[in-house]
Amino acid sequence: MESDPLKDRRFVGSRRALIERIRERDVNDLEILRLFDEIPRHRFVPEAMWPRAYEDAPVPIGFGQTASQPSLQALTLELLAPGPTDNVLEIGTGSGFLTALLARMAGRLDSVERIRELSRRARRVLDELGIQNVALMVGDGTIGWRKYAPFDVIVVSAASPAVPEPLMDQLAEGGRLLVPVGDRSSQTLVLVRREGGQILQEPQHDRVTFVPLLGSFGWSDDGGNHGGE
Repeated sequence: MESDPLKDRRFVGSRRALIERIRERDVNDLEILRLFDEIPRHRFVPEAMWPRAYEDAPVPIGFGQTASQPSLQALTLELLAPGPTDNVLEIGTGSGFLTALLARMAGRLDSVERIRELSRRARRVLDELGIQNVALMVGDGTIGWRKYAPFDVIVVSAASPAVPEPLMDQLAEGGRLLVPVGDRSSQTLVLVRREGGQILQEPQHDRVTFVPLLGSFGWSDDGGNHGGE
């Protein structure tokens, strides 16, 4: 294995093929494409899944969770356009791959994951890659992370029955929040903006499918939801 994980060029052909698939989906931001080339996605998924790491498809990572489809993650980055001074909140650390991408684009990133082992795995790989501007917490992502609010960018990597109110409250003026909203089988990506003290919601992309966002302002463990309460 390479001593520097960022110079690990295994699967290089698969990476470049993935980048072409991302471009075919009309994501052409050169910084985003460069990050997909530089950051080794296979390091963020279980080793048994390495042969599938660069497919443009969700990849199982254990605990009933998946690493999201790469082209959808690229679209997320393009819609939110995090900048080098932005304070970013991620809900659902998951594999940590999107965490790494966001961290390389933003000034600071705070990420909340409800499954402790996934958070630990992500921390280990982020440390190996030398990505240090990230704080991780295990907890209920639907309530956000008020200690570090307000956030310029908030990204939710799980499906919610509605936009969680605490996340809207923690969005800075001029901030952007992206969340999949719908039922457990199908959602629409919704881009939320705070402009002039008002909250604006714009549907962006139909028919996406994410794992459910469990928590006080999302889905409950028994299949019901708290989001509309």
